[in-house]
Amino acid sequence: MSDFKSLNLHPAILKELEANSYVTPTPIQAKAIPHLLNGKDLLGIAQTGTGKTASFSLPMINRFASNPIKLEANHTRAVVMAPTRELATQIHQNIAKYTASLDISSTVIIGGVRKENQIEEMKKGVDIVVGTPGRLMDLMHGGNLLFNQLEIFVLDEADMMLDMGFFEDVKVISSRLPEVRQNILFSATMPAEIEALAKGLLIKPVKVAVAPESTTVDTVDQKIYFVEENDKYDLLSLLLNDESIERALIFCKAKYGVANVIKVLDEKEITSGEIHSNRTQSQRDQAIADFTEGKIRVLVATDIASRGIDVKGVSHVINFNLPEDATYYVHRIGRTGRAGKEGTAISLCGERDLSLLRNIKKLIKVEIPSILDHPFHKEFPPISAKKRSQGPRSRNRKRPSQAKRRAKQKFIENL
Repeated sequence: MSDFKSLNLHPAILKELEANSYVTPTPIQAKAIPHLLNGKDLLGIAQTGTGKTASFSLPMINRFASNPIKLEANHTRAVVMAPTRELATQIHQNIAKYTASLDISSTVIIGGVRKENQIEEMKKGVDIVVGTPGRLMDLMHGGNLLFNQLEIFVLDEADMMLDMGFFEDVKVISSRLPEVRQNILFSATMPAEIEALAKGLLIKPVKVAVAPESTTVDTVDQKIYFVEENDKYDLLSLLLNDESIERALIFCKAKYGVANVIKVLDEKEITSGEIHSNRTQSQRDQAIADFTEGKIRVLVATDIASRGIDVKGVSHVINFNLPEDATYYVHRIGRTGRAGKEGTAISLCGERDLSLLRNIKKLIKVEIPSILDHPFHKEFPPISAKKRSQGPRSRNRKRPSQAKRRAKQKFIENL
């Protein structure tokens, strides 16, 4: 498929795509859009940065533009559910961009902002509602979000929804939807729970897949620095002296780690912002806006942002801590090297991170070059077989499901 015109989309959509320099569909768009235009249910396996949002939103917009209806108060024609506020906001921004010259309404319904404004918005009826599970549940239970006129249900980043403990909310909301509807599910991975959900949600779906979860893009130059935990702050300061690091996204393990890094950046007079669960939604939005507009050089975040931020021109991703879940490494470094541009991913690895690094290498099947020429380099002894079998992270990988859910909940609380 050479261009979007061959998809026979509504002329107003093509106009907006051209205005935003969309020329050639990405692989997931080329595979998914024709099936969705034909009304098929779809199961998509793709990670962020592959063009998923356009894959499901363009056929939806095309359908609504070609078949306008009068919406009743509090009703919607489509619900797009995302796991994080940032991702929901990003999806809505793209939909608003694609519908700029069409009479199609959309809104974002997320926590962290006044519910009253969202309730008022829904009174007019909204064609496309993008939201997070908790706030969608609030409005649904209050009678402010009704589904009698719903035609399309989209579940994006389903595996992350599972990780964040939203599965029950998803099931409750989907049980309230009309039986006759188009269902679209996207996930970066396909664990057993997602397969079961897909079987219950989708009817004779078409399955499309691109870029498996273990894939790290070729445009990202990956590097590892071995360093004592206490020296990480000094090493980070040293790295940021490099002016080629124009716009950096730094990932920390938890929100208290973000605060410590921000303190160091302030002392170095490096402009920065932060996003994690202790920040209000307006503070998080402002930090992302400042980062996008180049007002700050560094954005420090927990994994809440690893799938939820799409900022152009991120030159570097720095893993101050390696993630406990190896798949999050793929999501983190996927914030750079986008749209064919080059990017760099730097990971600071202390002794406690060695087992995590081993899991990452096993997942991505790539040997990450280590940088030895720096004043804080530390040689660590290899992890013994005994230590591997006795270490807490090894036990975590074999926890029973109830304990695993508790561990995930604790992880979410620290984001």
